[in-house]
Amino acid sequence: MSEAIITTDRSSIDLDNCYNELTGVLDRRIFSDEAVYQEELKRIFGRAWNFICHESQIPESGNFFTNFIGEDEVIAVRDRTGAVNVLLNSCPHRGNTVCRAELGTTRSFFCSYHGWNFDLDGSLLAVPNEDAFYRNDLDKRQWGLVAARVETYKGFVFATLDPDAPKLFEYLGWVGRLGIDMMLVDGDIRFLDGVHKNRLKCNWKFAVDNLFDWYHVKVSHGSAFKVGLVTEDAMAPNDQMVILGEYGHGIGGPGLTHERQAEFDQRHAAGEGDPKWYDLHASHRTDPAIREMLGPIGFRSFGHPNIFPNLWVTHTRQMCLRIPRGPFETEIWWFNYVPADLPEAQSQQTIFRQNHIFGPAGFLEQDDGENWSHSTRGAKGTQSKMRPLNFTMGLGRDKVSNDPSGQSAIETVVNEHGQRWTYQSWKEWMQADTWEALMANHSKPPEGNV
Repeated sequence: MSEAIITTDRSSIDLDNCYNELTGVLDRRIFSDEAVYQEELKRIFGRAWNFICHESQIPESGNFFTNFIGEDEVIAVRDRTGAVNVLLNSCPHRGNTVCRAELGTTRSFFCSYHGWNFDLDGSLLAVPNEDAFYRNDLDKRQWGLVAARVETYKGFVFATLDPDAPKLFEYLGWVGRLGIDMMLVDGDIRFLDGVHKNRLKCNWKFAVDNLFDWYHVKVSHGSAFKVGLVTEDAMAPNDQMVILGEYGHGIGGPGLTHERQAEFDQRHAAGEGDPKWYDLHASHRTDPAIREMLGPIGFRSFGHPNIFPNLWVTHTRQMCLRIPRGPFETEIWWFNYVPADLPEAQSQQTIFRQNHIFGPAGFLEQDDGENWSHSTRGAKGTQSKMRPLNFTMGLGRDKVSNDPSGQSAIETVVNEHGQRWTYQSWKEWMQADTWEALMANHSKPPEGNV
């Protein structure tokens, strides 16, 4: 592996040593260094499979939805053949955007600067005064919109700008696929119109880190307990399960032990007992088909999946992208969905909870955003940024359990295994110059003691 040192005018960060997986100590300058951020855009977002949209958001020919891969804006559009394309939203003439709307329907994309017109597959259709001004010397086949590689998994559209990336199915692995499968336990889903968007003064990695963090809940979200929005049993269970996958994917949070699962199954079958925190989410997992889809460990997990680098799946029927906007700002996108056949009254109840728990007006998101922004500010100070961060909770104290199916998990109490795996994987992405190097040198999910 080549030496990986990122140098700025005022400092240099040795990526080989910025995080020590043996001690759980992290160099916090990775949250504030501009050169590190620029490398993240190239080495992580520019190479990863990035979630773009759900197929239900662009069901017909001409439907489009705009998103970002890092700071590159892209257009997901269904063309006349029914295929989904993801195109760089930048005209090759002067770089102007060719689509200004967030979503809609169109027959082509028109650049408002000089009038270049592009088809739904990105090909250049027409150029004003081509004969007179270009003297018929413009090869339009060479000047279409840049097209990303596109693949889907069960209706979820992903794109990558790196032609050497592995297939999406391989990239996700069983852990990434499990994170998506968890959204499908109620059957087919449909995404609701619009995306809740807001910006926070934080580094994107703090927002990703937090989804594995069940240590902060009783402290940060005490107000939500007091007003009765959520219960402490639901938000801060001691039984935890962490599932780690290749390339940084992970699931961390509540999980039922075999004993508690057996207790639930018995109560559910008898229709007896007071509801417990997991009952609202667990009853549909009694279906044998669902258990087969999720797997013998996966169906007992109620944690938060993160599909690396920045896609969080919640159990409020929402997905969240943490889109980087520089080292000190992140744009938060909340996608809301419901089961395709859910009655309208229940859909409205779901939407109410989505609006009041996460998103710009959500109780929990406002608490978290304050913490992330102040943590980011701490990474900017002349003295504070030189002090390392502690990620040692549970380090070396737990063990990975393996199932004959190939699934594995760490069943324990509140911990920081997910955070450590995220930063270890982040370092490996940043060290690798190519996908070939990343595939050869990335860590496999841990075995034994962790």
